[in-house]
Amino acid sequence: MSFGKQGIIGVILLAVLNIVFGKIIVTLGCYYDSDSHQDVLEQVAHPIITKIIDYTLIVSGFIIFFVMIAGAGANLHQQFDFPNWLGALVCALLVIIVSFMDFDKITSVLGIFTPIIIVMIVAITAYTYIGHSYDWNNIYRVAGELPAPMPKVIFSAINYYSLCAVTGVSMAFVLGGSVVRIGVAEKGGAIGGALIGVIVLCAYGALLANVESISNAEIPMLAIVASINPVFAHIYTFTIFALIFNTAFSLSYALAKRLSGNDNKKLHIILITVVVAGYLCSFAGFKKLVSLMYPVLGYIGILLLGVLLVAWIREKQNIMKEKMLRRKMIAVEKKKYDEDQEYTLKDKKLFKKLAEESVLDASDIKQEVKDVVKEEQDNN
Repeated sequence: MSFGKQGIIGVILLAVLNIVFGKIIVTLGCYYDSDSHQDVLEQVAHPIITKIIDYTLIVSGFIIFFVMIAGAGANLHQQFDFPNWLGALVCALLVIIVSFMDFDKITSVLGIFTPIIIVMIVAITAYTYIGHSYDWNNIYRVAGELPAPMPKVIFSAINYYSLCAVTGVSMAFVLGGSVVRIGVAEKGGAIGGALIGVIVLCAYGALLANVESISNAEIPMLAIVASINPVFAHIYTFTIFALIFNTAFSLSYALAKRLSGNDNKKLHIILITVVVAGYLCSFAGFKKLVSLMYPVLGYIGILLLGVLLVAWIREKQNIMKEKMLRRKMIAVEKKKYDEDQEYTLKDKKLFKKLAEESVLDASDIKQEVKDVVKEEQDNN
């Protein structure tokens, strides 16, 4: 908003970056069957660069985690006047409790809130503009008086998206690694990025129109909702809390997963330690933490985006080959469940041959393909 009319350029650039890198990040996670960001980085970057990015993601993941914990406190404080420490504590405890639950079920539940917030933000934007008129010259004047994070809107957009990448890349790799079909990963990453672009565009429009009344609010969109309807504000507060929790859980889980490997007992110990330390750090305050940490982390994220872009360009043909290979494996495995087709010794040999040609360990890809086909058949 601080760039006035030029702000829309930043919004459009953000949408494009989300779509392009959303596809790249999730697809790379799928291609390398990653359990953590290290699984991908070790394959695509020089060992020194890998270590730099790895340590950066660990540190930045922790920083953004406790910023989210602080945000949970600010969210409940702004709407219900709860003490900041109480809202932050509730979020921190929920992260610990949920970490002991089934991962697939957790991601399914957390995914519910994304379409809800999309509908809410679109509704808020529609309410803001339908039947209302604004003095845009005055709005742009007020917006221009806000402190700009960067000297140019394009740099600001790139810096902010780099921050987003640092925030989400570890979990996106893990989610990509949970998918066998590369085509599904590509579409999922691109569609997810497009949805984020829609949210950013709508949020920008609503916030800009109300800039005079929300410039000092900790959660500006919540201030707009509170002026529309108090009941809607309560619902929105809960949804925002859920999304903050979503981010906090994703970051802490991905961080603990990276540090613990496949040791579940160690994972929970590390996660609890991270949550306790993050809760203590959250007392610095949400707005202050955002203004100090976000631009710095954005600069660091640019290195990550550069590495991922180069990796995507370099591995694009191999990814396409692996995509077709997995499709063939799934098609062969499906014959076992198709009464109209016969699963022959030739099919068995082909399945084994394809697995050996995969970028993944042959036994791993065979088992993953078998699991996904069986699950699909059980659901039909």
